[in-house]
Amino acid sequence: MTAKLPAPTVLTGRHVRLEPLTPEHVPDLFAASGGDEEVWRWLPYEAPATEEAMAANIAGRLADAASGGCVPFAVVSTADGRAVGVTCYLDFSARDELVEIGGTWYARRVWRTAVNTESKLLLLTHAFEELGMGRVTWKTDHLNERSQNAIRRLGARHEGTLRRHRRRPDGSWRDSVYFSMLHDEWPAAKARLTERLAEG
Repeated sequence: MTAKLPAPTVLTGRHVRLEPLTPEHVPDLFAASGGDEEVWRWLPYEAPATEEAMAANIAGRLADAASGGCVPFAVVSTADGRAVGVTCYLDFSARDELVEIGGTWYARRVWRTAVNTESKLLLLTHAFEELGMGRVTWKTDHLNERSQNAIRRLGARHEGTLRRHRRRPDGSWRDSVYFSMLHDEWPAAKARLTERLAEG
């Protein structure tokens, strides 16, 4: 099977629906997290303090998407139809059968709920089973232990750390911790994620 590049699509689960990010999601996203420093603490941009700043942040994502650099999704709660976060496919190659999942944040009220587990289950299923990818990667700030633990719980393997890799918004430097999951590791990971959702 020849891998296909990710493109805007809708991925629907029981708890969340991932749909193409648009400017229409801005009010929900600002209500969900605008100005919450903890939500934005480890992201490569400052927390949007106004709805206009959130609109500018989303416009940047959409500009990256227009240039082919990412495929961004709004994470929408199926309970109320409101966007509670953003996640993306990044750094993809059909030739090399790889894609990164990143640029992810969620409203604090959905932390430690089924939202992240189901979002990743939807993205991984699409990447491995529909796009034909052989490798999915994640990277995160070396100080962001919450994110690292969440990635490990998906069944991803720690690969290593790139030192002094990215500049944070405050000017300091972060090391980036890399994780991956391969196609032949996916069935076992899928079973664990599906079981976890069923228990929740």
